[in-house]
Amino acid sequence: MKRVVSIVVPLAAVLLLAVAVSAWAGGGDRSGNSGKTLTVVEHATTDATTDTGDPGDTAGDVLTFANEVFNAGDTAKVGTDQGYCIRVVKGTAYECNWTTFLPGGQIAVEGPFLDAGNSTLAITGGTGRYRGARGTMDLRSLAGGKKFTFVFHIKG
Repeated sequence: MKRVVSIVVPLAAVLLLAVAVSAWAGGGDRSGNSGKTLTVVEHATTDATTDTGDPGDTAGDVLTFANEVFNAGDTAKVGTDQGYCIRVVKGTAYECNWTTFLPGGQIAVEGPFLDAGNSTLAITGGTGRYRGARGTMDLRSLAGGKKFTFVFHIKG
């Protein structure tokens, strides 16, 4: 009997530990913010491109901006954004980094901006109510590129 107990108890402890580790690892988001969608509309009024090489559109050119952002209905200003993009493929794509400033915090993103088409960027972090944010942001062009919808799919 003593031998059975000496085998079963450690085995049960190992099994319990394995179950606990598995539950913890698969527990998903532990921040209490398991998923939100937030939509804003940017008014692209300050976009400026700086030529860094040959005149005209070339790889390495820098696009900078600091624009107002509005609610999903595009009826009330809710914040601002600021950032920059580096031209990586002439006439096709930039690689961008920017921060959107909203009531209660900021959301930072990084990823492609396509000249002709929508794109998805990574949410790389946040502050305040968005602290620890991860996820994606869908970027959609509106009004011929004068406005953009940002749809943040926030986790964390």
